[in-house]
Amino acid sequence: MRFLTLCGLALLTASPAFAHNPPSIHVATTAKGQTLVDAAGMTLYMFDKDADGRSACNGACAANWPPIVADPGFAAHADWSIVTRDDGSRQWAYRGHPLYRWIKDAKPGDMTGDGLLNGTWHVALAE
Repeated sequence: MRFLTLCGLALLTASPAFAHNPPSIHVATTAKGQTLVDAAGMTLYMFDKDADGRSACNGACAANWPPIVADPGFAAHADWSIVTRDDGSRQWAYRGHPLYRWIKDAKPGDMTGDGLLNGTWHVALAE
């Protein structure tokens, strides 16, 4: 297993459990545990209002919580799926939960979106 340190976060760059991650998604060790992050090390989130493999965060919501766009040519498999958003774009989902960033996270390791909107937003943990 190799580690890449980015702004104090240990990013797992190769791990048997996550060897087949989409190329734009990694795992970092944070205060919350093994957390999904984007290629820049920014925390990824899940939204409780998403259901049935669909994103409920569109329009103004998606402006604040940008969806993680599915990498072209990378197929869904195992824990990873792709959901089609209302605008037709494709978004990564981990174990059926669409993934997002929070625009107010300023640097890798920030988790300021965790618990927002009455606890409906959560850090995406790699379980």
